[in-house]
Amino acid sequence: MGHSNSMEILWYILTLSLFTTYVVLDGFDLGAGLVHLFVARNAGERRQVLAAIGPYWDGNEVWLIAGGGTLYFAFPNVFAASFSGFYLPLMLVLWCLTLRGIAIEFRNHIQHPAWTPAWDLAFGGSSVLLCILFGAAAGNIIRGVPLDKDGEFFLPLWTDFSARGELGVLDWYTMLVALLALTALGMHGATWVALKVPQPFAGRVTLFARKLWPALVLLALTATIGTSVVRPTALEIFANRPITFLLPLGMLASILALRPAFGVDGKRAFALTSAILVLMIATAAATIFPMLLPSTTAEQFSMTVANSITPAYGQTVGLMWWIPGMALVVGYFVFLYRRFAGPIDS
Repeated sequence: MGHSNSMEILWYILTLSLFTTYVVLDGFDLGAGLVHLFVARNAGERRQVLAAIGPYWDGNEVWLIAGGGTLYFAFPNVFAASFSGFYLPLMLVLWCLTLRGIAIEFRNHIQHPAWTPAWDLAFGGSSVLLCILFGAAAGNIIRGVPLDKDGEFFLPLWTDFSARGELGVLDWYTMLVALLALTALGMHGATWVALKVPQPFAGRVTLFARKLWPALVLLALTATIGTSVVRPTALEIFANRPITFLLPLGMLASILALRPAFGVDGKRAFALTSAILVLMIATAAATIFPMLLPSTTAEQFSMTVANSITPAYGQTVGLMWWIPGMALVVGYFVFLYRRFAGPIDS
C-alpha cells in the first residue's frame, strides 16, 4: 500500500512539473506576444521580439505535449473528463496555438503593407487569448466543475458569470484568475525580451513590465480572496498542512523582490517572474490536493490522485520509458538555451 501511494504521488509531481515547466518556458513566449502587440513601435522592434523567442518558441511547446501525454497515461480518467468537458475552450486553445505559429512563420513571406500587420495582430492577439484561456482553465480547476457520478461534465462558455449554480467556463472568478495569468505572463515575457533586445527598446520593455507590477499585486490579492470564496475549504487544507503556507509566502516574497529588480538586474527579474509562476501553480495545486478535478456536484464525485491513477503495473513500466524520454528532452533544452544564450544581434 505504501509503495502504491508513493507512486501515485510521484506521478502527480511529474505531471504537475511538466505543466509548470510549460508555463514558465512557453509563458515567456506568450508574454512576448504582449510586448510585440503593445510595446514594439516599428517593424525593426517587432522583428527583435520575434528574434528573442525565435529559437525557443516551438520547442517550448513540447512541454505541453509531454504534460498532456503524461496526464493521459498516469490519470486517464482526468484526461478523458477534462477533454470532453472543456471541449470548446480546448478547441480555442488549439486554434490559437496554430494561428500563433502560422503568424510567426508567414509574416515575412510577402512584403505588403497589409500582410505583415495582419499577421502581427494575429500573433499578438492569439498570445493574449492563450494567456486568458490558460488562466481561466486554472480558475475552473480550483473552483471545481459539475462532475457527475459517471465522471462526466459539460460546461458552456458562460452562463450568468456566477461562480455558483449553473456554471460556465467563464465567470467572475475564472476571469479574475485569467487576468492574473495575463498580467503575470506579460511581465514574464517582458523580462525575457528585455534581456535579449538592445537599448533603448529594452528600456521601454522594462518600463512596460514595471507598469504591470501594481496590477499583479492587486490581482494576486484579489484572486486569493476570491479563492477563499469559491473554495471555502482552502484555509482548512492549508491549516492541516502548515508547510504549504510557504508556497503563498514565497510567492508574495518574490513579487515584492521583483519591483526593485526592474532595470537593475535583468536576469534576477526574469528568475523572479519564473519563481512567481512556479509558486502560483504550486499554491493552486496545494489548494485542492489530493483532488485533481474537484466536483461541485458532490465531493465524492471528485477525481483525486488515488481514484484516477492508472494501474500499478502500468505506473512502473511507464516510469521506465518516461525517464529516458524526458532525459533526452532535458538534454536538448540545455543545449538549446546554452547555444542561443545572450542578447540577440541588433
